[in-house]
Amino acid sequence: MAAAALDDAVVWPEDAVEVGRIVDAWGIKGGFKVQPFSGDPQALFSSRRWFLRPPDGRPGPKPAVVPPPVLRVGSAREQGDVIVATAHEIADRNAAEALRGCRVFVSRGSFPSTGDGEYYWVDLIGLDVVNRDGVALGRVADLLDTGAHSVLRVLAEPAEAPAAPVERLIPFVAAYIDAVELDRRRITVDWGLDY
Repeated sequence: MAAAALDDAVVWPEDAVEVGRIVDAWGIKGGFKVQPFSGDPQALFSSRRWFLRPPDGRPGPKPAVVPPPVLRVGSAREQGDVIVATAHEIADRNAAEALRGCRVFVSRGSFPSTGDGEYYWVDLIGLDVVNRDGVALGRVADLLDTGAHSVLRVLAEPAEAPAAPVERLIPFVAAYIDAVELDRRRITVDWGLDY
């Protein structure tokens, strides 16, 4: 796996995926809380190296303690809707508080394997979507969670500029999804242009 160097000791994986955000310190011995971006935070549990980026747009002066670019996770467990974790680099509450707002990334290669017909959202974003007639409907820009199922948010470039992109919301359920071909970067759907 190719990677980009952060500094002499840390190598950022090219397949890094943002999986959560550190929201607060926990306890006095350097524990911290992570808000996972998934209802099933297995990606956080599957990796013992969490890469950090500072929060976007953090107001005010620079923190007195600069967070490390990577954490070697000592422990991680679910507690309610957050993950409580410790890391070898974080010795006390002050160091844990300095992590507040940091974005947490892990290598996509460390994610647990999926079963048949299961996909990580990150793998679906960017795939081309075509219907049964081979007509291009656009590209997956995002997914929405409705509670009952996921919905593909597909954007297509307009036929005439400068019109806004055409948005289609396609339920990600067997009734409409014929095939997901990750190797061909394509999803085939039972969906018309006029839906």
